[in-house]
Parts: sequence; C-alpha cells; structure tokens
Amino acid sequence: MDFRLPDEHRMMRDSIREFCEDEVEPIAQDIETEHRFPAEIFDALADLDVMGVPVDEQWGGLGGDQLLYALVTEELGRVSGSIGLSYAAHVSLGTKPIEAFGTDEQKERWLRPLAEGEALGAWALTEPESGSDASDMDTLAERDGDEWVLNGTKQFITNANVAGSILVKAVTDPTAGYDGISTFIVDPDEDGVEVTNVWDKMGLNASPTCELQFDDVRIPADRLLGEEGDGWEQTKKTLDGGRISIAALSVGLAQGAFEAARDYATDREQFGQPIGKFDAVRDMVVEMDRKIERARLLTHKAACTKDRGGDVRRLSSLAKLDASEIAREVAEDAVQVLGGYGYTTDFAPQRFYRDAKLMEIGEGTSEIQRLVLGRELGL
Repeated sequence: MDFRLPDEHRMMRDSIREFCEDEVEPIAQDIETEHRFPAEIFDALADLDVMGVPVDEQWGGLGGDQLLYALVTEELGRVSGSIGLSYAAHVSLGTKPIEAFGTDEQKERWLRPLAEGEALGAWALTEPESGSDASDMDTLAERDGDEWVLNGTKQFITNANVAGSILVKAVTDPTAGYDGISTFIVDPDEDGVEVTNVWDKMGLNASPTCELQFDDVRIPADRLLGEEGDGWEQTKKTLDGGRISIAALSVGLAQGAFEAARDYATDREQFGQPIGKFDAVRDMVVEMDRKIERARLLTHKAACTKDRGGDVRRLSSLAKLDASEIAREVAEDAVQVLGGYGYTTDFAPQRFYRDAKLMEIGEGTSEIQRLVLGRELGL
C-alpha cells in the first residue's frame, strides 16, 4: 500500500500552501477581528482554478478527485478556518449537488459559474427548530402552474449573503415524510428572499453564517433539482462527501495549531533552555502530531474510497468524528503550550481553538456521527 501522494496532488498542495502563507496568513486574524468576508481571496482562488476542484472539466471545474479537494481544503484550514469553511461549503454543499443531480441545462446555467469561481454557492438545510433532526422541516414549496412558491426560514446557512445561488431544501408533500422533501436552486436576488440575520459567532467570523427568510418566493419549475421527493436522499449523499471535507478542514486547523505550538516550544526559552526540552511540553507536542497523523490518514482513506466509487458513509463519519474532535483537542493544547500568549489574538492558537469547535457541530454533530456509525454497524 503506497501512502505517497501522486505528484500532481503534491504539486497542487504545495502551490496552495504557498498561496496561503503569502496571501492568507497575513490577514487571517484581521478578517476575523473585522468580521469581514475576504472576497479578494476567493477571487484569487478562482484565478488558481480551485473553486471547482472535484467538478468535471466539462462544466468549468478542474476535474480533480476527492483526495485533491481534501488537500486544498486542509491547506486553507491550516491558516484560516473561515476561508476553509466557506470554501468547503461552496464546493461540497453548493456546487457538487448540482453536478450530481442536475440536468445539463441546470449545470450550464448554475454549476459552471460556481465551478469557475464567478459565484459562490450555499446550501440551506437547517431550520430554527430542526437542530440535529434536519428532516423536521417547516419550509414549504407548493406548485402553482409552472412555478413553485417557497415559504419558510433557514438557519445557520454558510455563505448565504455572498452566494450567487442557494440550494434550498423544502417540503413538497407534507404527508410523505422523508419522501416529501425536494431541493430547489434559488437565486438570492429573487423577490421574497431576505437575509434576516448574520450571526456573530464564537469563531469563524470571516465566514458568514446567516438566517434566510423566504416569503412567497416564486421559482420556475425548472429549478427543481432532480425529481420531486428526492431531496432527502440527495442530502444523505451530499453529506457523505461533505463530511470528508470537514474532516480535511479539521486536519488543517489541527496542523496550524500544532505548527504554532511546535515553533513556540522551539523558540521560547525558560530556565536556560527551549521549553520543548521539558518533558511536559515535549510530550504534549508529540501527542498533537500523533493525533493529526491518525486523522489525516483516516480522512485520506475516506477520500480515496470515494474516488474509487466505494460506499463512504461509515468512513466519512469516522473521519469527520475523529478529525473534528482532534482539531479541538490539538488547538486547546496549543493554547496551553503558549501559555498566556496563547490566549491573545497576537498568536494563532486562540483562533484555531475557537474555530475548531464548530467542526464538532456542523454537518452533523459528533453525537449524530455516532448514531450514523451505530447504524452502519447494525446497532
């Protein structure tokens, strides 16, 4: 079994790493402090042709695989959780479902600008009352001639106020349970679509998280993605891939925190020697490295399995669960290694620590991952 990255994957990873160190790292704390979405960074990522890494070249993408996409996401997370999160939400949630379930006409109109980086994508599933039970929806879409009329509220939607298109889940048959949920491609500029709140959060504040209100929004019938009633099956398939990207983002956050702690432990002297020479600090940094390596291997296994066409439900949940919890643990220890400095915004660990917590919540909490894994084991 060869664990070496293919040359083209390594070259892309190194290119994105250089870009992140030169262009993203210098502003990473500033955009968090300012709560500013860095549109210029996403324009630059479009110029690098990575806004549609796993999308077929026919539709403006790079034609890469899931592993390459995971590598790009990890590198972004290594310097900015916010940029990594908005990127992953754009690709996994806002873009890939159109490629997977859309018609050629939908792909030309909606997928191409996303894959080419001319627009950002968003995905609206969660509602104020649904929480972990994402299927419990109040948002309704009712057919009226050649249109659908959409009403409802969506909560915690990444990129909603900067998106060019939003994939919205809505109930089209209230009597059909899971089979009564459908997906619609919504233009945020449609009459009746309103961003009613942009949340201030514990972290990741350069990635906008919004509340969306739909008030008698009229959507042409050709904006239905796939068949009526396919929305929940589409959701499960989308999350299988999306959880791999969150695992990769988590690995990136952990790697960034680890590097900050390792560098500090090497440079900072106390009692006449670098603090990394003391057993307590050295062992903590070694443990960080061990955890990250484990999470990265599991993430890459899930990505490669998906690339081979295998069933990744179990592996994607394992990777997401392990990597997200490791990101929080490693970031917390990085703060500890830096001591008082780690608690200040002059140093990165505090940012990684705050950002990492969402990884255990978004795209299915750790508790939901254990539920999924239990079902996969027949429990």
